[in-house]
Amino acid sequence: MIIIHDMNDRTPLPRYLLRALTDCLAVMPAVIVSGARQTGKSTLVRELLGGERAWITLDDLDTLHMLRQNPDALLSRPAPLTIDEVQRAPQVFASIKKAIDEDRQPGRFLLTGSVNLLMMDKASESLAGRAVYLHLRPMTRGEQLGRASCGCWDAFFERPPGEWEQAIRDHGAAEQPWEPLALRGGFPTPAVHLSTQAERAIWFDGYIQTYLERDLGQLSNISSLPDFRRLMRAVCHRLGQILNQTELGRDIGLPQPTVHRYLNLLEVSHLLIRLPAWSVNRTKRLIKSPKVFWGDVGLSLHLSDSDTPTGHHFENLILLDILTWLDARTGTGAVHYWRTVRGDEVDFVVETSAGLLPIEVKSTDQPRLAHTKGISTFRSEYGERALPGLLLHNGNTTEWLSRDVLAVPWWRIL
Repeated sequence: MIIIHDMNDRTPLPRYLLRALTDCLAVMPAVIVSGARQTGKSTLVRELLGGERAWITLDDLDTLHMLRQNPDALLSRPAPLTIDEVQRAPQVFASIKKAIDEDRQPGRFLLTGSVNLLMMDKASESLAGRAVYLHLRPMTRGEQLGRASCGCWDAFFERPPGEWEQAIRDHGAAEQPWEPLALRGGFPTPAVHLSTQAERAIWFDGYIQTYLERDLGQLSNISSLPDFRRLMRAVCHRLGQILNQTELGRDIGLPQPTVHRYLNLLEVSHLLIRLPAWSVNRTKRLIKSPKVFWGDVGLSLHLSDSDTPTGHHFENLILLDILTWLDARTGTGAVHYWRTVRGDEVDFVVETSAGLLPIEVKSTDQPRLAHTKGISTFRSEYGERALPGLLLHNGNTTEWLSRDVLAVPWWRIL
């Protein structure tokens, strides 16, 4: 793959979330952008957003001390204010609430954080009705190519199936292998600015060390960092699998309550993704436990000491692109997996008000009718709510394998 960006040029590439961020700032008094460290939040709010906003970062210890001592004084500035890494002083949310109740000017506060502030125990104030929450994930393939885009998922909900092939052609994506994309991951520095896997390994090592020794200490007291790192590695070896906390704890020698707490910390810090099971009828015998995926595929491969991506990493790449699209869209939407006790399964079910889109992901370059069985079963189960399905594969042929499943090369979508 050729990245259209000079490796020595640090000009930020545009991000897909920028439009949603701009729209939200025009409506809400506060907008909160969260995401794992090094996803590009500071770059997004300072360089890509632009405009006349005062900016402070709580990574600066003096500023952090001032805010903790007298938050009202710092927040009383008349200009719109951006606060970076706000999770370091969650008590400031009460002062922000007070300031907003006195003046609900749109865009008054823009906050960024490296954890999911809604899941933080220390954040007692959610700013409900006063703030909107956005999530910045690692860079998509389109963003790495400089296009500020993700997959053309809107087309499958907005256009009739007869026009899907044209919509895919209009997307105009170029062919490339998925494995290098998985190895790079989506954090801007290793994905765009580092050119070799050896350089990326050094960066990932530093990222993990910083996360373990600094970020975790702000979230919770961890008695054994080696145990926590062992759990991260074990989770990375279980990508795309149903999460069984008891079994996971037995394999790594940790009690289930400790596993539960550690997994929650990974999720709060945006490194772990739990993909829930789809179920519209609770009397059906569907598997309820979530599947586990990672917030960045490159980091997961590094943690698992592997340089050979598997089909589960391929699924993880597709999932991250879907989530990036859902995070920025207006209206409700969610993604699940579907599996019955009989073994019928669909990798992803994307739900919007327009219907249910079943998606199967196969790393093969020769999609076959047998690969469509899960989608066909799902559609027969949910009738008119279910749209025709997509079979994303690693080949180069786009064709209807049956009347309800379109086989598409993954790179034409992303």
